[in-house]
Amino acid sequence: MYFLSEEERRLVLRRLLPQSRQTPVAEELRGWNWHQPPLSPIYEVPLGIFEIAGQYCAGGRDVYLRRVQGVQVPPNQAMVEGSVLHEVVTGIILAAKRVIYRDGAECLPALEGLPPPEPLGDDRLSAALREKIGLLWQFERHRLLARVQEALGQQPHAGPDSLVALALPMTVEQKLNGAFLGLSAHLSVDACAVAEPMIMDLKFGRPERFHRLATTGYALVMESLYEYPVSLGCIVYARFQEGRLVIERDFHIVDDELRQWFIEARDERGRLIEEEIDPGLPGECYTGCPYQAICHPA
Repeated sequence: MYFLSEEERRLVLRRLLPQSRQTPVAEELRGWNWHQPPLSPIYEVPLGIFEIAGQYCAGGRDVYLRRVQGVQVPPNQAMVEGSVLHEVVTGIILAAKRVIYRDGAECLPALEGLPPPEPLGDDRLSAALREKIGLLWQFERHRLLARVQEALGQQPHAGPDSLVALALPMTVEQKLNGAFLGLSAHLSVDACAVAEPMIMDLKFGRPERFHRLATTGYALVMESLYEYPVSLGCIVYARFQEGRLVIERDFHIVDDELRQWFIEARDERGRLIEEEIDPGLPGECYTGCPYQAICHPA
């Protein structure tokens, strides 16, 4: 999912990075300025990135019901499926890194024999989801093997750490503390190194413009913690079509507009919680909302 093609890598290096440097982000919107407006949090309540970026409920009533009213509902099918599939991607990348650190340049036989992911053994999963897991696992395994083979072809004497950096230059589930920005202290993010850090987010649903708020939020948190610029994001959209896995990537610059949008959404969600404001129903409820029965009782 996170392995860029040569064309995509050149797009990032030759277009997006130069563009991000030609139009620099306003200094007050860099995460390292978390201690002053507009980044300094107005409200004390910590928020998860998903509570800000997941704007399926346009007015934020889902956040109000969960955080103020304490309403607990089970996740919908799309949420469960996305979580399981993301776990598969994370699992195979981590398993491959363990093999490389253990076997070094002799890792290929073990990588070819990586066992199927554990979720396939869960009897609670539907047959359709099992099929998707199998397709995803095969796709990732083939891509991963190709990356390692290519790296070894170029650098046959690479040590384990060097081989991981060459073939698998991404960090999955990196833990971040977003407290400086009024966010949760227990955030997890995936990131890839392409000359500069690029925030990656994996989605299995239809594209939405507000998905870019997630990459923006994580970029701000990384800047607040490490004090280096994070200007690029990429949302990976995966869909299953006629027994195949189709991948589309939304590369974007984390610019002033996105940063301002994120800050405004953070402050609005924080206000709903701290002042216990019910925003009411949105103009249109999205299909599959887990709060459907609460907002529209029969």
